[in-house]
Amino acid sequence: MAKSGKKATAKPEPSKPDAAGTDKTWLYIVGAAAAAALVGAIVFWQSNSGGGSGPGEKKDPDLAELMAPGPLPDISLGKDDAPNTIVEYASMTCPHCAQFHKIVLPELEKKYIDTGQARLILREFPLDGLAVAAFMLARCAGPDRYYPMVAALFETQQTWAVAGAEGKEKLLLIAKQAGFTKESFDQCLADKELFQKIVETRTRGNEEFGVDSTPSFFVNGKRLTGEHTLQDFETALGGGAAPSDGAASPAGDAPTEPEGTPGQ
Repeated sequence: MAKSGKKATAKPEPSKPDAAGTDKTWLYIVGAAAAAALVGAIVFWQSNSGGGSGPGEKKDPDLAELMAPGPLPDISLGKDDAPNTIVEYASMTCPHCAQFHKIVLPELEKKYIDTGQARLILREFPLDGLAVAAFMLARCAGPDRYYPMVAALFETQQTWAVAGAEGKEKLLLIAKQAGFTKESFDQCLADKELFQKIVETRTRGNEEFGVDSTPSFFVNGKRLTGEHTLQDFETALGGGAAPSDGAASPAGDAPTEPEGTPGQ
């Protein structure tokens, strides 16, 4: 993903979750006792991988439909009454999403969000079980700490977004730094209702709004094209030069979803 305003690091390869290990990883995460409570939610996840209606058409959605309440309440970064709204669909294990949050978002905050001109709404679009767990922790942190938790997880993504039991152990260390205890960590990840609502949020984004890669953005209901640089957002918000014709679709993660993800 192209970067704006700062020296770029090497462009990461799109994440390729281990499809066969997704459920195994999730069972490690929640532990044996919690896994029993999540059987129904995991079945829901699996059933949507092949039985859903598939991704919606990639067109600009109706703004009212895009902003209608979903399975989880939207949490805004910025003023709720800002005249411009950016909706982001992301996965916590997506390297391109981490790059956006570490490099582009600070510039957006400085120019548009902190000045009250725009707000950002992050919606969950997990690509694997570990991403679900990370989003659950952000939600369990509470509305006021949601974005700080998301920022901490993206900043440390390379340390915890690993396969197997090690991923869960690393995620616990990050959660403890954010104030979780082992008990509250396990309790959060055993919340079957929260798990299912995150999966439903992803399914809605895929089937109703045509989201099939991460990160995906809508600015005032218009699908953002280009490479998601600051200039792309400036153009969409009416403050920059138009991107060149034929701009590529977002260099996001995993247009081909791993087995066990919903909405495909």
